[in-house]
Amino acid sequence: MRRRRVAIVGLGLMGSAFAERLLRAGHEVLVWNRTRGKADALLEAGARWTDRPLRDCDTVLVCLYTDEVVRSVLESMRADWRPGLDLIDSTTGDPGAARAMADDLAASGVCYQEAPVSGSSAQTRDGLATVFVGGPAEAFQRLSTLWPVLGARVLHCGPCGSASRLKLITNLVLGLNRLALAEGLAYAEAVGVDGAVALEAMKGSMAYSRAMDAKGVKMLGRDYTPQARLSQHLKDLRLILESARGNGLELPLGALHTRLLEQAESSGLGDLDNSAVFELLRRRPAAPGP
Repeated sequence: MRRRRVAIVGLGLMGSAFAERLLRAGHEVLVWNRTRGKADALLEAGARWTDRPLRDCDTVLVCLYTDEVVRSVLESMRADWRPGLDLIDSTTGDPGAARAMADDLAASGVCYQEAPVSGSSAQTRDGLATVFVGGPAEAFQRLSTLWPVLGARVLHCGPCGSASRLKLITNLVLGLNRLALAEGLAYAEAVGVDGAVALEAMKGSMAYSRAMDAKGVKMLGRDYTPQARLSQHLKDLRLILESARGNGLELPLGALHTRLLEQAESSGLGDLDNSAVFELLRRRPAAPGP
C-alpha cells in the first residue's frame, strides 16, 4: 500500500476518527482545526499540525459541521486552491451546495469529491462505516488505496450531489429506526418490562434494526457520550424536510421526528449522543383521558 500524506481539516468526532484510522494504517497525517487544542491527542499519536493544509498536502479530507462552515473555512484557504489537489468532503449537507462547491473549486483546478459517512464516529474508528462518494469516476479510482481505510464499504454514487442525496435518505430511515427503538424502550419501562429483556426480544424478532446494536445499550445505560450528536441529526432532518418540500413531498414521520428533536435540544440534550432522544420519550406524560 502506498503511504499517503493526508491532511484532515476539522477534528470533531468524525475528523478525529478518520485521523486515527489513517495513522493506524501507516499514512502521514497532518491536522488543522479552528481550535488547535482539539489536535493535542492526535499530535501525541503521531499526527503533525499544519497551518496550511491545502498547500502542504495533495489529499485533504474535510470533516466539518455544515455546508456553510465548509464554505467559510475553504474560502479562508482560497490562496492554496491549486491544480493537483484532491479534496474529499465528508460533511453531510445539501446536494446543491456540494455541486456548487465542486464547480467553484474546479475553476482553480481542485478536484472535489463529496464523501458523507453512514455510521457513527465509533463505527468509523473501527472501520465499520459506509462511505458514499460523489464526484468524477477517475478521481475515485485515483484514491482507490485510501477508501478502504475510511470505510468498510465505499460506494461511488455518481456525480457530485448524488452521494449527499443517498446519505440523507439513509439518515431519514436510520433516525426513524432509532426513534422507534427509543419509544419501544420507553414503553417497556412504562409497563414494567425490564429494558434489557425487551431489547433482546426485539433483536430476535422482525422488529430488529441495526440501531438496536449501536444504540440500545446506550439508551439502557443512560450513556450519552456522543458518537454522533443529537443536534447534528436535527440539522440533517431539516435538510431532508427542505429537500422533500422542494420536490413536492411531505414527510410526516420526518416532520414529527424533527419536532421531537427540537424539544430534546431545547431540553439541553443537543450535545449528547443522538440516542439521548430516549430521555425525552421516557419523560413524556400520557395525555389525559376523555
